[in-house]
Amino acid sequence: MPDPSDSNHIPHATAMKVPTPDLDEVTADYDKLEARLDAAEDHDARLEVIRDWDGLRRRLDSWRSLAHLRFNQETDNNEYRTEREQCDEMTPRLTRLDVSLKRKLLASPHRPALEEKYGAQAFALWESDVMAFEPIIEEDLVQEAKLEAQYVDLLAHARIGFRGKALNLPQIRRHATGPHRDTRHEAEQARWAWFTDHTPELDRIFDELVRLRTSMAHKLGFASYVELGYRRMQRVDYDAADVARFRSQVRQHVVPLAAALRQRQAARLGVERLYFWDEAVHDPMGNPEPMGDYDWMLSRAQEMFDAMHPDLASFFAMMRDRGLLDLQARNGKSDGGFCTGFPIWGVPFIFGNFNGSKADVEVFTHENGHAFQFHRSSSSMELLDYIWPTAESCEVHSMGLEFLTWPHMELFFGERAERFRRNHLTDSLLFLPYGAAVDHFQHLVYERPEASGDERREMWQEMERTYLPWRRYRDLAHPAAGGFWQLQRHIYINPFYYIDYCLAQTCALQFWLRSREDADATLNAYVALCNRGGRLPFQALVQSAGLASPFDEGVLEHVVGQSQDVLETLASKCSRDSC
Repeated sequence: MPDPSDSNHIPHATAMKVPTPDLDEVTADYDKLEARLDAAEDHDARLEVIRDWDGLRRRLDSWRSLAHLRFNQETDNNEYRTEREQCDEMTPRLTRLDVSLKRKLLASPHRPALEEKYGAQAFALWESDVMAFEPIIEEDLVQEAKLEAQYVDLLAHARIGFRGKALNLPQIRRHATGPHRDTRHEAEQARWAWFTDHTPELDRIFDELVRLRTSMAHKLGFASYVELGYRRMQRVDYDAADVARFRSQVRQHVVPLAAALRQRQAARLGVERLYFWDEAVHDPMGNPEPMGDYDWMLSRAQEMFDAMHPDLASFFAMMRDRGLLDLQARNGKSDGGFCTGFPIWGVPFIFGNFNGSKADVEVFTHENGHAFQFHRSSSSMELLDYIWPTAESCEVHSMGLEFLTWPHMELFFGERAERFRRNHLTDSLLFLPYGAAVDHFQHLVYERPEASGDERREMWQEMERTYLPWRRYRDLAHPAAGGFWQLQRHIYINPFYYIDYCLAQTCALQFWLRSREDADATLNAYVALCNRGGRLPFQALVQSAGLASPFDEGVLEHVVGQSQDVLETLASKCSRDSC
């Protein structure tokens, strides 16, 4: 496994290549592994088989990651599109091979000794994987990937006319968050007009996805896709009932606070009624923006990580040196931001779409949290399964780093840093109701898979009334009719991957509150959590870092209450100092 302190083995990102696997050869490799496992006469022989299996999986996982990354970087590149299509076609076949070996390990009479070696979490994850797959759904998985790619492709090629220019989605977003209200309104009108024009296609893709996923669930013996979705997310230490109780806590303790924050925001902006195009802006001066260009931003980031922790400093220097950052928006590049990883080299890759707004700093620190954790654990984990934790745990690393970088925001925003901190904390609290709305909506959708597009829009409107009662769209026809959710990539691409952000935010806020008392100790605890990778399930991981589980009674209320107190102080200071 790679040594994180030695970057000499890491190729530059532009030179990274992973050969497309030959399915027949991989099948033969898996057949040999299963035969060797059956023939293994002692514990050491079984461990050798698992090591070889893990090496094969790391190579295949790196190929998948690279194929999808290249396509997202250049959706118009026919070579990359073909490679991604090959990947989508082959992945279910590879899953069949992988699940077969996992079944053998789960049923092994030597399982207790293997669990003692690798930990119970691996077997819990494998059990979820086994329950979520049978060969009967292979072709369905291929079709699902194709439909997801259609959604990504559609949004990547969005061209939105605005004041004589054709902008993509990241570019129009900057105009929607500026200080001039008329400009924000005009930008939102342009953005949502594009969605109105493409409603039939967006509805078709999603309807086919819902029906396909429901069919897969029924083929596997689940009552609905809700149960299958939780298995695919590998949620092994909580269930839908726990999530429903958490959403109830959001409605009880966060929605009223969020409504009050929106009222104060309207007062600061000097508007009688807050409309949707006002929500992203917290004062009449507009949101603070980074003070320099892309290269300047990377230099300030290096200064920040140098000051924070030597491991973060060397990590980020390696990311820059090896070209493992693609952060500038351009036509043909897919929307959004994400972090992926290449286990064979032990390095991550950060993908983003900088547009000159404060979101650049937020997305950048967020994705670096993911990347740092991957890099730390990829060298120490004996199993691929443990390099990334489950999704909600991953988001603790990313959202945690957003907050732990707070003391260094002057590097990016200068005298406007305090405004950034106030806005970031405000947005973090306001996000909780939205995240809960997305999750609740998905439960409704998959509990009623036969619903029409109009009925789904009615579901979303009910979610907005419940979780976002302040929201007003006025003349933005598409979201006013219940179509806002079609902008949320996760709903199409990663079903049920959204409450994870709310759970993680509850933990990240705990990290931040602790850091205000002892920054060095908190940062060391954060690094230690990253080092643990995914060897434990979510609640055990957060508890290992001295954090309380979001599902514990009263935790969300306590964390939000403490955050509100700090926010009051920040708001008072900004008002007094005109920051």
